[in-house]
Amino acid sequence: MKSPAENCLSRRAWVCRAALPCLVLVSVLEVPAWGQKLPVEWATASGGASAVPAASGANADRRFLRDDMPRDEMASAGGDEDSYEQLSKRPRPRYYPGPPGVNGSGRDGRSDPAGPDPEASNRGFRAPATPAAPVTPAALADLRPALAPMVIAPPVAAALASLPDQTQRAEVRSDDDPFGAVGDRAGSFLIKGAVEVGAGYDSNPARLSKPVGAPVFQVAPELVVMSDWDRHALVADLRGAFTGYGNAFPDLINGRASPEPTSIDRPSFNGHVDGRIDVTRDLRLTSQLRMTVGTDNPGSANIQPGLAAYPIYTTTGASVGIDRSFNRLDVSLGATADRTRFTQSRLSDGGLMSNDDRNYNQFGGVGRVSYEVNPGLKPFVEVEGDSREHDLNGDRNGYRRDSSGGYAKAGTSLDVSRILTGEVSIGYASRTYVDPRLPRLQGMLTTASLVWSASPLTTVKLLTDTQIAETTLPASSGTMVRTYAVEVDHDFRRWLTGIGKLSYGTFGYQNVNRNDELWSVEGDLIYKLNRNVWLKTTLRHDILNSNVPGASARATVVMLGVRLQNWRQAGLSNGQDFQTGRTFKRARLANGQGFQAGRTRKRQDSQMDQGSAAGNAPEPLERLSA
Repeated sequence: MKSPAENCLSRRAWVCRAALPCLVLVSVLEVPAWGQKLPVEWATASGGASAVPAASGANADRRFLRDDMPRDEMASAGGDEDSYEQLSKRPRPRYYPGPPGVNGSGRDGRSDPAGPDPEASNRGFRAPATPAAPVTPAALADLRPALAPMVIAPPVAAALASLPDQTQRAEVRSDDDPFGAVGDRAGSFLIKGAVEVGAGYDSNPARLSKPVGAPVFQVAPELVVMSDWDRHALVADLRGAFTGYGNAFPDLINGRASPEPTSIDRPSFNGHVDGRIDVTRDLRLTSQLRMTVGTDNPGSANIQPGLAAYPIYTTTGASVGIDRSFNRLDVSLGATADRTRFTQSRLSDGGLMSNDDRNYNQFGGVGRVSYEVNPGLKPFVEVEGDSREHDLNGDRNGYRRDSSGGYAKAGTSLDVSRILTGEVSIGYASRTYVDPRLPRLQGMLTTASLVWSASPLTTVKLLTDTQIAETTLPASSGTMVRTYAVEVDHDFRRWLTGIGKLSYGTFGYQNVNRNDELWSVEGDLIYKLNRNVWLKTTLRHDILNSNVPGASARATVVMLGVRLQNWRQAGLSNGQDFQTGRTFKRARLANGQGFQAGRTRKRQDSQMDQGSAAGNAPEPLERLSA
C-alpha cells in the first residue's frame, strides 16, 4: 500500500503525461494573430443582430487577411479594395446599419455623425450603431397582423364574382364574322333579326317565250332564335319574302289565254322550330315544327291558263324522333306528318276555281343508323317510307293520285379538320300510285350538302337534292326533280364579299314526254358598312329550256338592296367608332366576339335544310329561281 506522498506524485506524473502532448501541439501549430473583417452580408437588416455563415470559397479567403501580407497579395486574397486603404494598413471602418452607399457621403457614400468606434476599429470589427432590441413573444404577436400576407382577388375573378340574386348568363359562342349580327339577349336565348329590302328590274318575270319586262321589288325578313343551354336545345329559323312587280301582264296572248297570271306577285316563307331534350348522355328526344308557304314557279307546267294570280299553297308539318348512341353506333327513329293545302285560283274573268284535288296529307317514318369510324368520318344508312292521301278520290282529270313510296340511301358525314364538312349520299327513290293508269315513278337520287373552306377568305358550297313532286298534268304520275348548285364566297376585304352561284335543275314529267331544264348564273357583291347595315347588288341570268314548243324562256334580273340586322342595337350603347366614313362595331368581350385583323373565316351555315322527306313541296324550283 502506497503512502499519501507517493499517491500525490503519481497523480502529478499522470497530469504531466497528459498535458505534454497538448503543449507540443500548441507550440507546433502556433501562428501570428490575424486581422479579420466582418463582411456586410453577415449582418441582418434589422440593425445590429448578425449571423455568422459557414465560410466557403471566396468568402472564406476574404474573411482573414494578415497584417504582414503585401498589398498586392491582400488584393488578390481579399479581392476588395474596401478592406484596406491602398497606402496604409489601417482598415477602413464600415458603419452600421445598411450596405455601402445608402446614406450618401464620402467616397463610398457612407456617413456616421457619431464617428467611428476606436475600439471596434482596433479590433477590425464594425460596431453596431444601436443595440438590437430584444424580441419577445408579445412583440411578435403585435407584428403578426402587419406581417400577414394581403390576399387580393384577381381582377377578373373579382369582376365576375357572383352577387346575391344575380342572374347567371351563359357564355355566348364566339362569332368569327367581324360584320355579322351580334344579336339580342332575352334570358338564355340569342335572337338575331334582319330584313332585306331591294329593288331592280326583271327582263322577263313571267318567264314567257316573248319577254315582257317589269320593275321588281322584294322585302325579305328573317328571324333566328337559339337557346344557349348546357343541356337540351331549341332553335327557330324563320325566313320569308314578298316579291312584287310594278305592272300587270296581259291576260291574252295571240288571242289565247295567257299561260301566266296577270299579277305575278308572290309570297314565300320557310320556317322551322327544332327542339332536343337530352334525357341522358346517350339518349335524346327530337322534335320539329315546320311551315312552308309558296306558289308554283313561273314557267311551271302546273300553272292553269287564264289566272289572275298564283294560287298559294301552305305546307305544315311536325316530326318526333328518338336518338340513341351505343358508343360509336347511333340509331335514330322518327315519325313525320305533313299537310299541304292550296287556296282557290282566281281567274282573270273574275271567277274562282277550286284546288281541293291538290290538297293531301302525308304520313311517314324514317330510320337511320350511323357508325363513327373516326371523328371526321361517319358513314350512315337511311330508309324512309310514307303515304299520301288526297282530299278527293279523283283530281280534275279523273285520276286517283293517292300513293305510297319512299327511299333508301347510304352516305357519310364528313368533318376533315374543319376544312371539308357536311354530308353526301346516294340512293334510290320509288313511288306507287293507286290508279293503275299512273305508272310507278322511280329513279336514282343524290343528296349532298358540303362546305369546303378553301382558305380563310374563300368558301365553296355544294348542294344537291332529289325529290318526287306532285303534278296536275293528265296521265302523268309526277315529277322527278333534281337540283344541283355550287356557290363560291370570297372576302376581298373584311367588308367586301363576292358570291358566285351556278345552279342546274331538271324536271322530268313522267309518261307525258316533257322535260324542262333550268340554268341559273348569279353574282352578288356585298358591301358591309358595319354589323347593322349591308349593301347588296345582284345580277342573275336564268335560262329555261323545254322540249315543249313555246315553253322555253330567258330572263335577266338586276337588283340593288340593303340589309338591316339587329338595328335597334345601333348607337353609342354598342360602342361604335366612326373611322374614315365606315362604322366598325367593337367586339364585345362579354359576348365572346372577336376577329382576326385582315382575315376572317366565313361562318358556315349550319341550317341547310335539304328536305329529308321526298315530295314535301309541290315544286322545289323556288330554290333556283327565287
